[in-house]
Amino acid sequence: MLKKKNSRRCRISKEIQRKIATIIHQKINDPRLGMSTVSGIKLSRDFSHAKIFVTFLNKNTQKQIDLSICILNNSTKFIRKILNKNTKLRNIPKLTFVYDNSLIQGARIDNLIKLIH
Repeated sequence: MLKKKNSRRCRISKEIQRKIATIIHQKINDPRLGMSTVSGIKLSRDFSHAKIFVTFLNKNTQKQIDLSICILNNSTKFIRKILNKNTKLRNIPKLTFVYDNSLIQGARIDNLIKLIH
């Protein structure tokens, strides 16, 4: 039973991730946002909240990243409205966008490993 719930959560999170990525690329027309990638999503157990992890191409400074995250968080109502039309979920989760720094951390760890060798 537990495995079935986890697979359902996984399926729903993948579907939401795919649809949010499409919405960001096709519907949000803010040039300050630039090129973004939805790298992951974490759904709460009751599907009421979703934390969306996003990375940005060509965003070098923390100020640019913060602005892009702010733009996405300000457009959550719009994104939820479109998700509601395009998905068969009873309740659309509340969305929170978070910057995913795993690529930067991975590059840093890779450089440290290269320094050791």
